[in-house]
Amino acid sequence: MRVLVVTNFLPDEAAPQRGRWVFDQVDEMLERGLEVELFTFPRGVSHYLPAALRLRRRLRREAFDLVHVHYGLTAWSALLAGASPLVVTFHGTDVRHRIVGPLSRRLAWRADLVAAVSRGLYGVEDGRAGLPPVPGATVLPCGPDLGRFRPLPRAEARRRLGLAPDRPYLLFPANPARTEKRVDRAAAVAAESGVELLTGGSIEPELMPLWVNAANAVLVTSDYEGFGLACVEALACEVPVLSTPVGIAPFALAGVGGTLCAPFEVAAWREALRPHLDDPDPRVAGTARAAALSAARMAERTIAAYEGLLARGRPAT
Repeated sequence: MRVLVVTNFLPDEAAPQRGRWVFDQVDEMLERGLEVELFTFPRGVSHYLPAALRLRRRLRREAFDLVHVHYGLTAWSALLAGASPLVVTFHGTDVRHRIVGPLSRRLAWRADLVAAVSRGLYGVEDGRAGLPPVPGATVLPCGPDLGRFRPLPRAEARRRLGLAPDRPYLLFPANPARTEKRVDRAAAVAAESGVELLTGGSIEPELMPLWVNAANAVLVTSDYEGFGLACVEALACEVPVLSTPVGIAPFALAGVGGTLCAPFEVAAWREALRPHLDDPDPRVAGTARAAALSAARMAERTIAAYEGLLARGRPAT
């Protein structure tokens, strides 16, 4: 099977981890014998039409069994380029954003296979509409690479990052500039707990597992999430995680002791954090749950979706 993956999730200095989840999925599909090529273009409104023209030229030169696009607006470029069959994975902001969301929901009716990174994207969340009930729509997350995200000695992680060995730390793994991630909530519970809050945003992908393992707990305080990769990455590292009930969190954290999935409330979150802040090396049994949502497992799921789509498109014999 020959697949063209289209994405504008590209890293930059402010967000060096952006798009890593797509590239991890591509790597896993290559490992499984698919012939996968990438078509990328920069973010920004001015790049969509030029990307459509370049993509059209490429599709005229080369044959692919299908085109898999990540992000709703990016899919408009592929549609204009004549990509077919067209698989679109929606990641969250493309669905929930007040301007981009309506465009993504309209595009969903034009794709051959609609996929969301979590089931929650098909419903209303924080007052924002989800994807429409397109027949055959599915869930195809991009999971974490368990080769990178795994338990590491907390003392070693702190030593390598230059953090104090005997102080508790909390990690807010998202970019604080993204308002929907609600760093104000994380800062409030950290202040109430008397603990330093470490924040993400400009952390290199290779270093993020160290930051997760260095923390006493990871805080996911978002108003909404498409998937919520940080939650699963923390579980993969066996690090306690507290999350609002967004994205994959209600499933990922269900039954995992030492975690919390609940609406944000400072007093309740502070109380849930207390045992982790008193423990010099708090851990939770999260690796099995993370493995079920890993990049490898999700790549297998995506390949099965490809095969199903292509089988439906073949004429009867």
